[in-house]
Amino acid sequence: MKPQTSSHLPDPDGTDRDPVPQQALTRAERLDRLPFTRRHAKLLVGSGVGWALDAMDVGLISFVMVAVAAHWDLASSTTGWIASVGFIGMAIGATLGGAVADRVGRRQVFALTLVLYGVATGISALSVSVGMFMVLRFLVGLGLGAELPVASTLVSEYAPRRIRGRMVVWLEAFWAVGWLLAALIGAFVVPSSDAGWRWALAIGMVPALYAIIVRLHLPESVRFLESKGRHEEAEASVREFEAAAGVAAPQVSGAPARPGAGGSTPGVDEGGSAGLPDPLDQDQDQEYAQDRAGARAAEAGTVSIWSPELRRRTTALWTIWFCINLSYYGAFVWIPSLLVEQGFTMVKSFQFTLIITLAQLPGYAAAAWLIEKWGRRLTLGVFLVGSAVAAALYGLASTGSTIIAAGMLLSFFNLGAWGALYAIGPELYPTSVRGTGTGAAAGFGRLASIGAPLLVPVLLGAGGNHLVFGVFAVAFAVAAAGAFTLPELKGQRLTD
Repeated sequence: MKPQTSSHLPDPDGTDRDPVPQQALTRAERLDRLPFTRRHAKLLVGSGVGWALDAMDVGLISFVMVAVAAHWDLASSTTGWIASVGFIGMAIGATLGGAVADRVGRRQVFALTLVLYGVATGISALSVSVGMFMVLRFLVGLGLGAELPVASTLVSEYAPRRIRGRMVVWLEAFWAVGWLLAALIGAFVVPSSDAGWRWALAIGMVPALYAIIVRLHLPESVRFLESKGRHEEAEASVREFEAAAGVAAPQVSGAPARPGAGGSTPGVDEGGSAGLPDPLDQDQDQEYAQDRAGARAAEAGTVSIWSPELRRRTTALWTIWFCINLSYYGAFVWIPSLLVEQGFTMVKSFQFTLIITLAQLPGYAAAAWLIEKWGRRLTLGVFLVGSAVAAALYGLASTGSTIIAAGMLLSFFNLGAWGALYAIGPELYPTSVRGTGTGAAAGFGRLASIGAPLLVPVLLGAGGNHLVFGVFAVAFAVAAAGAFTLPELKGQRLTD
């Protein structure tokens, strides 16, 4: 075998850096170079349906809260706790789920969490007391919180580099589909009878059945498999995606993989193309130089989301997650109840919420297009600024038409921001802590979602809708400031 050519990169301190082989491609790089195929679509839809079912369950509680409050004659403070206890579970689930996914696999955790929250939701339809209902909502939250960061991590690790951000926003767009389903169930099932809220929750058992499909048909993360030494499984998975793209399986040459990529790379020929030309070769040395410090730490087993290389982005990401959770869940969980308090009937408030929810879909579509045009940081920042303005306008709205208009603006910008946020998170961390990093940020954000439902009644009593949505507008503005401090990672490969 002829010797490899390499690029010799000096460290900032003047010492020589490890050479970068130009002829060997890692499995991650082989995936990065593929076009979007049916295999990618299958992964996206498979993960997205689970994501939509998550959103359906979270959305349902905003409608069920109104009916349950009437059924058990609950005070607003107790109603707030019904929402918050689920978010307590989500905070714990998000933190633990990401860490567990880094140890046992993305697909395993994804499937188990679908079973947990699906079964708990179905059983909650049989609740005979507020206490029983709240315990089950906590279990639902555990499953929901653990699933979300795991799904986005799995999709981001398979997505081609050129459209990685767009694919994750497409995944997040399934949230709007799920919330729309929740709004339809809320508008037509919950008000249908005194037991309508029970039937609505019974529908939430669907995720438990879908988990079987997830376990059987979704692939495990190639980067995770490599990190565990399961190279044959990783190679087989990469070849499936290459075959779907019409790329012939390369011959094994024994060429070593680039350092920090999980070992040797069987299945790469001496040309290193894996059957496809790479127009991005000119950027690889620069990316490699940027990523090498993190890769060395990962190889040594010392990488942490609070290491000097990562602590700034971790702080910014946690700030954004906290502020966007506070505003989103404070607003959208309470909107149906707030509309009832403003004098609208339950049916009318549910109809308004359904219309407002429809604006989530174009918000995601706009973010999916812009995130590869403007980049991650600018897209997230602009949508968060738009969310702040929309929240302020909603606080001033008083008529049906102005409430719907401001609410649709809030849906458009807020959910577009969510899509961009989920795209950014997995790109900020190396493989060994990617699930941990995204899960920890989500878990910290859930602390705000716990407090938001409890905070709304207090703010409402102190200053009405003006104060409630004024606080949310400020939180969105703080999140926007945090977004502009994040690094721009558009078009760069994930760090191994």
